[in-house]
Amino acid sequence: MKRFEQLADLRAQVREWRMAGLRIAFVPTMGNLHEGHASLFEQAREHADKVIASIYVNPMQFGLNEDWSKYPRTLDADTIILQDKKVDGLFLPDDKTMYPQGTEVQTFVEVPRLSSILCGASRPGHFRGVATIVSKLFNLVQPDVAVFGEKDFQQLMVIRQMVADLFVPIEIIGAPTKRASDGLALSSRNGYLTPEERLQAPVIYQALTTCAEQLRNGERDFAKLEQQARLTIDKAGLRPDYFAIRRHEDLLEPAIEDQRFVVLAAAFLGKARLIDNIQVVN
Repeated sequence: MKRFEQLADLRAQVREWRMAGLRIAFVPTMGNLHEGHASLFEQAREHADKVIASIYVNPMQFGLNEDWSKYPRTLDADTIILQDKKVDGLFLPDDKTMYPQGTEVQTFVEVPRLSSILCGASRPGHFRGVATIVSKLFNLVQPDVAVFGEKDFQQLMVIRQMVADLFVPIEIIGAPTKRASDGLALSSRNGYLTPEERLQAPVIYQALTTCAEQLRNGERDFAKLEQQARLTIDKAGLRPDYFAIRRHEDLLEPAIEDQRFVVLAAAFLGKARLIDNIQVVN
């Protein structure tokens, strides 16, 4: 695996691969990799000849009460996973490369509406930071295809909308959520959980699964289903942020006649804010 810290080296390699007629896939990450990320690299390999990953902890997507400096940096362990999955290139930009004038005077990319609901309502400015850094990385790497996890379903929708609106010639692939045996979605945030909290956390998936099954069975009292799920999560000792049933294609409020949904949840548990979702297609 080749490591690129300088943009010129990355672009020279991408240019060489392109001249050889090779298709390039890209997986942007913030590091602290786990099996969920590993599945993204596997998906990327299915769609391209060469796979590039990036690790960059983006300060622009952290809110006022979110400590960017304490986000786990685990490059040695990450490198082992990347090599195991035969990733061809690792891009490791620094803040000076990504934000040469700092974040305060940075040109930004913002996807309206999608960025202000659900996680966007709880984390103002978060998706502006995501869209901005992803657009920068897309311009730097210039891949044919990029892979993102469906666990962050709203993020995936934001990126797809950005790519469509700005005519970015990159195919966006959503990779299925990787789960532990008890259903908990794999996430870097799980590392914040104590052993006791880890036993509580799967209730989110359980609530999502119950709601999804009721939707498949024809239940359409969305408010009742959401309230029941929030109560389930609350009784298990978590603090619900939101539990929402939305239209699959655009995350708008659903109508009774809709048949495709995504059920999304976020909840606080100890130091962690956990998110998950289930897609429902009738």
